[in-house]
Amino acid sequence: MKTIRFVSDDPKEKQFAAAVRKNVNEYFREKGISKKGNLSMYIQTILMLGFYIAPFVVLLTVSMNIWMAIFMTVLMGIGVAGVGMAVMHDAAHGSYSDKEWVNKLLAGTMHLLGSGVINWKIQHNMLHHTYTNIDGYDEDISSKGPIRLAENAPLKKIHHYQYFLAFFFYGLLTLSKLVGDIAQLKLYNKEGLTRQQNINPTSETIKLIFVKIAYLALFIGLPIMITPFLWWQVLIGFFIMHWVAGCILSTVFQMAHVVEGTEQPMPDANGLIHDEWAVHELRTTSDFARNNHFLNWYVGGLNFQIEHHLFPNICHVHYQKIAPIVERTAREFGFNYNLKPSFASAFVSHVNRLKELGDPHNLRQA
Repeated sequence: MKTIRFVSDDPKEKQFAAAVRKNVNEYFREKGISKKGNLSMYIQTILMLGFYIAPFVVLLTVSMNIWMAIFMTVLMGIGVAGVGMAVMHDAAHGSYSDKEWVNKLLAGTMHLLGSGVINWKIQHNMLHHTYTNIDGYDEDISSKGPIRLAENAPLKKIHHYQYFLAFFFYGLLTLSKLVGDIAQLKLYNKEGLTRQQNINPTSETIKLIFVKIAYLALFIGLPIMITPFLWWQVLIGFFIMHWVAGCILSTVFQMAHVVEGTEQPMPDANGLIHDEWAVHELRTTSDFARNNHFLNWYVGGLNFQIEHHLFPNICHVHYQKIAPIVERTAREFGFNYNLKPSFASAFVSHVNRLKELGDPHNLRQA
């Protein structure tokens, strides 16, 4: 994979990058607090894991009708998404704790979703965070099938309908990872990205296969063995759980990057993006619903994507406090700070962006 460099001739961009780091660091120094998780984070971890595991235990141990069982799988899907957003995500970034073993342990909750931690770190930490919204580098905006998320991707007739088709296909996110992780890891091994993480490709592949076998045995095999539900009913429940989780995760992720006002720049012939990296993150990322306390809690601060991208080493429990600092600094230097005031406004903006990306009159084709 060709490396992209971020280079700017505008001195204000470098000054902004230095100033925003200085201002945020001063906040933590003045408050005398750690940038990592605190008691509220630990309580959140217990509750999120409980929201996922408790309904599964009830399914295994309590006699119930099919409708109650479906309700339990929906709760599990909500819990799966919560664990991914509010626990695994921080831990995989190393922002959960100062102790590396704690981060490693809780990043391992990714295995409860049937997927591999290393895949996530390469796709998300390395590629998405470094090359945000750059088509061909950031896999989060890769266009697949009926969904076109990148303005430089080929445009097909079916993309005209993506603004309502998207949300069904978003629900397939975790299932596609469950099925496609091994092929993805094989690609990362071939490109040398696995070794960049100081991971042995062969041992990681064996580990990932073992994780998937154990996951399927637990969440499909065990219910078939010890509950009265038929195998096909268990598979439907498994699909519902994953669809709910995938729809939540995909929608939240895309409302931070594929909305009105976010850019999708491409490097020039020399592999250069003509922005300072911090300014690139401002221009490709959006916050939404900053004052919605429940949403902040449930999505693990993923509605504060600007702060998260600029400071991925800071735990999400601090984002609501540092967001005004980042916004003020950006505006002082004359840079736009993309903020959607509510969940509804961000959702509508994402739908509008999907319409634009599906309309040949609005955006160029590759």
